[in-house]
Amino acid sequence: MAEPGSRLKLDFSLHELAGSVGDFGTILPLVLAVSAVAGLSIGYILLFFGIWFIVTGLYYRLPVPVEPMKVIAVVAISENMSAGQIAVAGIILGILFLSLGFWKWLDLLEEYIPRSVIRGIQLGLTLLLLRTSAGLLSGDVMVFLGALALMTVLYGLSRFTRLPDLSAIVVIVVAFAAGIAVKGFPGLAPLPMPQIVVPSPSDIPSALWSMVVPQALLTITNAILATSLLASDLFKKEVRPARLSRTIGLMNLTSVPFGGFPMSHGAGGLAGQYRFGARTGGSNVYAGIILLLLAFFFASPAMLGLVSGGFFAALLVFAAIEMAKYGLKTDSYLVTGTIAILSLTVNMTIAFVAGICVAHALKAIRRRQGKGRTLT
Repeated sequence: MAEPGSRLKLDFSLHELAGSVGDFGTILPLVLAVSAVAGLSIGYILLFFGIWFIVTGLYYRLPVPVEPMKVIAVVAISENMSAGQIAVAGIILGILFLSLGFWKWLDLLEEYIPRSVIRGIQLGLTLLLLRTSAGLLSGDVMVFLGALALMTVLYGLSRFTRLPDLSAIVVIVVAFAAGIAVKGFPGLAPLPMPQIVVPSPSDIPSALWSMVVPQALLTITNAILATSLLASDLFKKEVRPARLSRTIGLMNLTSVPFGGFPMSHGAGGLAGQYRFGARTGGSNVYAGIILLLLAFFFASPAMLGLVSGGFFAALLVFAAIEMAKYGLKTDSYLVTGTIAILSLTVNMTIAFVAGICVAHALKAIRRRQGKGRTLT
């Protein structure tokens, strides 16, 4: 398999536009919540997301997603982390992954980590997406069911006709229209003046242990190894882990100090974009343009808050279904299932370590059994 390059053409069809919003159900709820808690400008968060969506689309020529770093987002929201602590975490991770992208460590890790473990991370992410979807409902059950029904109908039409699957983009349009009808149009919100985030030395210890370590493990497994594997599954194209690591490093070092939020790639986002029609980097360019428009003209919590959580929940369910299809393609349901359950009930770091232990224990048992048969 050849790595993506100039020979891969960008497509800007309606299918790509439909797929471009396939990961917005993950991105928008997280960045809105983080902005409210940490005091980061939602405009600059969206600005850097938009820029890097376009850059990755042009660079990979495939719909390689750009997502918030989930561990940092969850910890920042739950523990009320400051902008400085978030910036420290993003800068440290940026240096780490840019460095890893130029060494051979990721190739060694790819050989050492069994595919059943990566499939477990994918299946665990499926369960986490479903849990996040349930958490977004908060009284919007009827909206969720309506959005789910609409997406199902549109998906059915795309399967039995030549129409593209426009379910995600139609749901987003309906969501904003419904929000304006209920709450009114909040008005335009121009991008404010930029502010450089200057962390203090006291931000480092808490950021290091609460965010950097668990996020690094999740990024290596889900954002790099699982994304590389899923790209191979979906497109039969090789996206080497080292390349993904380098772009993750660059994204964070060029964005976080200037008000951006720590970013990575992600298998869940790739599954979501693919599910709604993305097949080339053109969908990333579309997503980047949409996010830039939001950043420059609609960057206010009031504007983005027009969308009911039920709509986001429906998008996440469809993304989770797409992810589950590949998470179940495993050669060890014991390893994959163990990781998935622990990811949901404990955390992904412990799940990963447990999965590695189970996978290598099973490998040792099989080796002994093989030697026993040889002797007899």
